Amino acid sequence: MNASLRGEIAKLIELARKEGVEAREIAPADVVVADWVRFKCAWGCKGYGKHFSCPPYAPSPEETRRMLSEYSTALLLCFQGIPGMTEVDPDRIPEDFHPMYKNLIIWVHDTVEKLEKTAFYDGHYKAFGFGAYPCIYCEHCVAEESSGPVDRSMKRLCRHMDKVRPSMEAAGMDVFATVEKVGWKLSVVPCKNMEYGKIMHTNIVSFGLVLID
Repeated sequence: MNASLRGEIAKLIELARKEGVEAREIAPADVVVADWVRFKCAWGCKGYGKHFSCPPYAPSPEETRRMLSEYSTALLLCFQGIPGMTEVDPDRIPEDFHPMYKNLIIWVHDTVEKLEKTAFYDGHYKAFGFGAYPCIYCEHCVAEESSGPVDRSMKRLCRHMDKVRPSMEAAGMDVFATVEKVGWKLSVVPCKNMEYGKIMHTNIVSFGLVLID
């Protein structure tokens, strides 16, 4: 790795730190991509087809594998907790719990965008980021509002096309297996009576990825 790229990685790690995020270098070849991840999005998540950061708008696992093969350097980003929330009562969580995580989701996506743009304008023109969770820049996504076909052609209607990036999981990345490659551990957040969304604590750990070169 040349000195210029090494300096850029150090710069981005420091920029992430200022955003309250820990960043660790990872080889894109170590990012685990699996077809089963996409199935979890389609069956088991309430956000399927409702956000442009999610399937079916996000890249397929096979597209993700091909893209990763074109890179040699990346940063994995770790976000600890939910901004502004230290306690939670699972019995008071609404059925539509997505807005409850707005500050967290925006923190993840804005940080990913900032690092990607910084690398890009520093001359690393291939830079591209992946966030986490369904996008929440709009109160209601165009995709969710539409009653028409659910396919990628709708993405042209996105109100924040410059900011929205696919989530790691949406693109088929096995986040659990991937973060272990750099020494992090990720556990499933317990939910009361195993009821989807009724989280028992706010110690949520989230991850993003920025491909650099």
